[in-house]
Amino acid sequence: MSRFEFAPMPDEQGFFGPFGGQVIPPELKLVMDEINLAYEEIRQTEEFQQELMQLFQDYVGRPSPIYHAKRLSEQLGGAQIYLKREDLNHTGAHKINHCLGEALLAKYMGKKKVIAETGAGQHGVALATACALVGIPCEIHMGQVDIEKEHPNVTKMKILGCDLVPVTQGTATLKDAVDSAFVAYMENPQDYIYAIGSVVGPHPFPKMVRDFQSIIGREARQQFQERHQQLPDVITACVGGGSNAIGLFTAFLADEPVRIVGVEPAGKGLDTDQHSATLTLGSPGELHGFKCYVLQDEAGEPLPVHSIASGLDYPGVGPQHCYLKELERVEYDTVTDQECLDAFMTLSRVEGIIPALESAHAVAWAMREARRLPRERRILVNLSGRGDKDADYVAAKLAL
Repeated sequence: MSRFEFAPMPDEQGFFGPFGGQVIPPELKLVMDEINLAYEEIRQTEEFQQELMQLFQDYVGRPSPIYHAKRLSEQLGGAQIYLKREDLNHTGAHKINHCLGEALLAKYMGKKKVIAETGAGQHGVALATACALVGIPCEIHMGQVDIEKEHPNVTKMKILGCDLVPVTQGTATLKDAVDSAFVAYMENPQDYIYAIGSVVGPHPFPKMVRDFQSIIGREARQQFQERHQQLPDVITACVGGGSNAIGLFTAFLADEPVRIVGVEPAGKGLDTDQHSATLTLGSPGELHGFKCYVLQDEAGEPLPVHSIASGLDYPGVGPQHCYLKELERVEYDTVTDQECLDAFMTLSRVEGIIPALESAHAVAWAMREARRLPRERRILVNLSGRGDKDADYVAAKLAL
C-alpha cells in the first residue's frame, strides 16, 4: 500500500488506526451498535439517498459556490485565495449537512426525541431546523457562557421550537454541554437519539457525520477541476471537533500533490493555558466515549480550553484527524485569537463577507500562507459558516 492509498476508515470496530472506537458501557454499546446498523441499512436505500439529495438541493441550497477572493488576494500580493461558501447554506453553516442526515435517521428509527449539544449554536440551530422539518422534538444543551456570547443563535433555536437547556457546571462551555447532553440522553437511550455535532464521540458518529459532510469536498473537487482544469494547491479548514474540515479533506486525501492543512485555535498563545490546540499540544487519551488526542492533565482529566470561537473550544478532536496527523497526510497548524479577529475584519471589509469566528481561523492561516506563495498558487478555504452570530460580540470587543 502506497502512502496515500488508505484502507477503509474506520474499521468494523470504529477505529481509525488506534483512534476512535467505543469506550462506553456495555449497555450503551448495544444502543450505538443499533444506530450503526440502522445507518448502514438506511444509507444504502435509494429512497434515503434521493430524499437527502433533494433536501440538499432545494432546502439547503447546494451546491455551495466557490468564490475567488480577488481583492483579498491582490492585497496580500501572493497566492490566490478561494472560498468554499458553506456560509451560504440554509441556517448559515456546514452543520445543516449532517443534521438533516441525523434527523432523517432518527425518523427512520422511530425515535421520540433528538438530544444534542452546541457550542457556537450553529449545530443547535441546524438540528432544531432539521427536527422541525421532520417533526421530531429537539433538546439542545448549551453552555451558559456560549448562550450569552451567541445570543442570535439562541433566539433562532427558541423560535424553531427546541427545548434549550442552559449548562452552568464546569466552564459552562462546549465540553460541559456535551457532558450535560450525554446525561440527558442516558435517561432513555431507547427512545432518544443523541445527534452528535461533529466527527467525535463513540462509533458510528465520527463515520456518520463525516459521510454526511463529505459532500463539501466532493463538490469542491468537481467545481475546481471544471473551473481551472486542475486541483487547488492547498486546501484548509478550521478544526475543533473537525466536521467541516473532514468534510472538505475526504475527497482530496488520495490526491498526493494537494497540501491539506487543518487550523486549530491557539487562543491567547500556545505558551499559555488559554488555547484549544489539541492536535498540536495534546496527547492520546480518551474523551466522551472514544480515543483521540486530548488536552489533559497528568491524571488524564481534560484541561480547561479557550478559543474566541465557541465552536472550537473542545479539548478533544475527531479520531480521523488524529490518524491523519500520525500518517502525516494532513498538517495541523494554529492561529491566535488576535489573528482570527484580524482576518474576520479584513474579509468583512475587503470582500464584504462576514465569516464565523471559527471559519476566520482558516481564513487567517490562508492569509498568512498566501503571502509566502507565488501568485499562481491557489488556496481553497472552507468558509464553514457566516458571522451573523458573532457580529455583536466582535463589535463590542473592538468597540466598533
